[in-house]
Amino acid sequence: MESEDRQTRKSNLRLLFEALVVGLVAGIVVGSFRWLIGQTLAMWQKGYQAAHANPALLWLLAGGVLASVIVAGFLVKQQPHAGGSGIPEVELQLQGKLQLAWWPVFWRKFIGGVLSIGSGLFLGREGPSIQLGSTVGQGVAQGFKASKSDSRVLLATGAASGLSAAFGAPLGGAMFIVEEVFHNFSPRVWLNSLAGAIMANFVVSNAFGQTPVLAIDYKHSFPILQYWQLLLLGAFLGLIGRFYQWGLLNFSHVYQKIPVLPRWLHGIIPALILVPVMYYLPGYVGGGNNLILSLNQIHAVNILVLIFLLRISFSIVSYDSGLPGGIFLPILTMGALLGAVYGQYMVDLGLLDQKLVVNLIIFSMAGLFSAIVRSPFTAIMLIAEMVGSLLHLMPLAVVSVVAYVVNELLGGVPIYESLAGRMQTKEDNDYVGEADQLTVSIYEGSQLADHQVKDIAWPDRTLVRVIHRGQKDIIPDGNTKLLAGDLLVLEIDENQRGLVYDKMASLQEAKE
Repeated sequence: MESEDRQTRKSNLRLLFEALVVGLVAGIVVGSFRWLIGQTLAMWQKGYQAAHANPALLWLLAGGVLASVIVAGFLVKQQPHAGGSGIPEVELQLQGKLQLAWWPVFWRKFIGGVLSIGSGLFLGREGPSIQLGSTVGQGVAQGFKASKSDSRVLLATGAASGLSAAFGAPLGGAMFIVEEVFHNFSPRVWLNSLAGAIMANFVVSNAFGQTPVLAIDYKHSFPILQYWQLLLLGAFLGLIGRFYQWGLLNFSHVYQKIPVLPRWLHGIIPALILVPVMYYLPGYVGGGNNLILSLNQIHAVNILVLIFLLRISFSIVSYDSGLPGGIFLPILTMGALLGAVYGQYMVDLGLLDQKLVVNLIIFSMAGLFSAIVRSPFTAIMLIAEMVGSLLHLMPLAVVSVVAYVVNELLGGVPIYESLAGRMQTKEDNDYVGEADQLTVSIYEGSQLADHQVKDIAWPDRTLVRVIHRGQKDIIPDGNTKLLAGDLLVLEIDENQRGLVYDKMASLQEAKE
């Protein structure tokens, strides 16, 4: 037994080392990605500024933008899973419903992302950074000849490292992976994801400094007697979040009805819209982090509303074109705008002090993210890290939970899960693959809790190998009782991983 424990520790330390390698490489890759996007966007903005003095230059700029999106679209045509944010692909890979070779996706995502996001389209770098990190995890796992189980952990580690490097938020990166992407709080997942995310953040901090990405200056805590405002704000964000979910999932049908353009050229449409926007409103383009930092200086509600309408409509048009780019930062930007709109409106009504509007801008970023992505813990932690302050944890939590609940009542669904569901994935019904493992957490109130192993209708050819309960590992038999909080290690066929994942998810639903 002592020998087995020593072997387990050795295996865990080896995996931790590999996770640190993933974080190091992901930090370099995503840091470079982040820098190139910034430089490319700055180049375009200077070009449009020069076009005011030389209008003929605008035609050259328009041609350059069209060329950029055409090249990016062609890369997506070659490898469709290099388009969009990439987060749905990561989810499907971890569920066993999608298998991708890492290199063809990696280089196309990198180049296509720089071209499309750097052009100024309303797309974020964070989703692509997560996918880039996941491909790094795959590549490192392949290089170390890791087992299938360890390879998935390293893929998840890479995804967490990618988000950490993009936002400078290691805790938020790790939490996003376990809450939204992996849907599993296994210690092997969160520990290695956190280690990789910390390493990635260390790398980018050396390049970009330690100033938080959204270092919004504010000094006043939100008064407890004003918390009723947070309830209204949360409900408002939940409603708008539901509208955005609907728009993002349905506007793609408009693209499908355009007969003259093949799918890979749909990026031409947002590119043509971008040219006048970039010419007249260069400060409002891109992911939106600079806009967020300047919102507290805009006090006119009608101006804020117009900027929001521009952001939400062009975000949907940009994303549904299929170009490489995400919605992560655009969601935070829209949330900040909604917080500014609500706060300034309350100031005009005499119901709020002007100095507290900045607080609502911060709270609303977390609230809209929680409503749309349906990951409240990630929203709270992510915004706390990005802003660089813990003064707002309680109001952040209030707004995030209210927005989440309102979105739920309106029939909202997690956006990345919905986007993943639209993808065509292959389910192989033949059991011809090698043995694989799936780790499942037992939740309080699920159909698995408080039942014996023999009483569960397990998926076909699924074996419960080990039960992790606290610090103990239990080799179960049919009479072993399952408890909430247990981690089950299931032995399955690798070709049935997605099918078993779905069946286990249904067993995790609450008992009637």
